[in-house]
Amino acid sequence: MAGMVIIGAGECGGRAALALRDLGYEGPVTLVGDEPHLPYERPPLSKDAMTGEAPVIKAIASDELFAERSIRHIHSVRAVAIDRAAHLVQLSDGSSLSYDKLLLATGSVPRKLPMPGLGGRCVYLRTFNDALAIRAHLSAGNRVAVIGGGFIGLELAAAARKLGATVTVIEAQPRILMRGVPAEIAEIIHKAHEAEGVAIRTGQGIAAIADDGKEVAVTLADGQTVVADLAVIGIGAVPVTALAAEAGLAIDNGIAVDEHLRTADPDIFAAGDCCSFPLAVYGGRRVRLEAWRNAQEQGALAAKNMLGADEAHAAVPWFWSDQYGLTLQIAGLSDEGKSIVRRDLDDGAFILFRLAEDGRLVAASGIGPGNAVARDIRLAEMLIAKRASPAPEALGSQAVKLKSLLAA
Repeated sequence: MAGMVIIGAGECGGRAALALRDLGYEGPVTLVGDEPHLPYERPPLSKDAMTGEAPVIKAIASDELFAERSIRHIHSVRAVAIDRAAHLVQLSDGSSLSYDKLLLATGSVPRKLPMPGLGGRCVYLRTFNDALAIRAHLSAGNRVAVIGGGFIGLELAAAARKLGATVTVIEAQPRILMRGVPAEIAEIIHKAHEAEGVAIRTGQGIAAIADDGKEVAVTLADGQTVVADLAVIGIGAVPVTALAAEAGLAIDNGIAVDEHLRTADPDIFAAGDCCSFPLAVYGGRRVRLEAWRNAQEQGALAAKNMLGADEAHAAVPWFWSDQYGLTLQIAGLSDEGKSIVRRDLDDGAFILFRLAEDGRLVAASGIGPGNAVARDIRLAEMLIAKRASPAPEALGSQAVKLKSLLAA
């Protein structure tokens, strides 16, 4: 019996394997990953895992659990080809696996900085082994240059400062967090970093990089040079699609799937960072999400649909980031909508709601200490899912409970 094969043993693939068993599937389940580790959580790699004595893997399952659930985990091996006609996956060790249904959960990899001069002190963060290599440089007296003012770069900058390293963040765009975060919230995060001693250089392209093995010299567009012991490059992620493309599956900013996470081949699904899918709540707009919760949700949904459920993806995107005691949470796609309504909360926390032209709530971005915005962002997420059109004055008033708008 061929059974279910999952390529990619990250959050999404690991959750899908477990979900197949939770749903009562009794046939073979095989999970293939190119890392030596068990499936693990990636968000801590740029946060908590960095600031402890040494990075620690937060595995989502143990070898014992996989054995107990009869899930075969093949590690340190890549899938190199899919024979769709024969329902076979070729692996890098020369073996092959036959499948009834195949899930591609191949994730994404860091976008490479396309310039000469990069050496061993110019690094990217994606895997636990990457985290180990970076952590070795995060200590008092060491200088770290972070190239890219997105979430990964800023979370790493916060961790590096906590450990006493000197940090400079270099961002080519006019401000940090240009993609997906409103300017008012980015400004608060910017000030928090500067208050902790991080130097942030925005609007600065990189003219040259020279890594001589002892240190890295980053020459900025304005001619100034930032010298560091380590340069961490965080300029986005690229979906891993080569396996799917070579098998003749459509690629559209990721492996293209329908609302059921199915590719054009009815026996092949894709989920998580590697796929783009239509979001009904945004009129079928095709999106690709690099988010922890999306990987979990789609892993579980793919498992259901591999077993014939035909359930559509309906979850509202949600994202969070922690830096210096501040928590940022976003529900929905923050580039949607035309008008913005602000709701102030206690402790300086606030939420920015985005409304479409027809008055529908389409996104909410909040920031504050600890869990200050969590409850209201959760309610906003439910309002977005319901396609509600709450009155702007009600959204902006602290006196009006969001729960009452949901009930209405």
